[in-house]
Amino acid sequence: MKYLCLAYEAEQDLKSLSREDWLALRQETLDYVAALRERGELLDTQALQSPARARVARVRDGKRSVTDGPFAETKEQIGGYFLIEARDDEHALEIAANWPSARIGGIEVRPIEVELREEGRY
Repeated sequence: MKYLCLAYEAEQDLKSLSREDWLALRQETLDYVAALRERGELLDTQALQSPARARVARVRDGKRSVTDGPFAETKEQIGGYFLIEARDDEHALEIAANWPSARIGGIEVRPIEVELREEGRY
């Protein structure tokens, strides 16, 4: 099964890390990514730029509107994602819990919907 894992982080928590701590966390993450890829469990991963760079597009009554910044005021924002292949929910949670930034943020784990169902989205 495929799962999308969203890494939630408080930007301030990352900014407050010393350079040494940041480099250690970064290297630990790169090593974990390599291990997951080697095992065939990681399909894709990307970090996202700061929420300050985010823009939200909406269309209402045929008119587009764009707002700057994150959609909601929250302490944690999505810092990146990783798409994994796991045996089941428990295995997916195990992979997510071992993602290094889970120690300073949270990892949301969501199964991929294989096809958009005709009877309804949810």
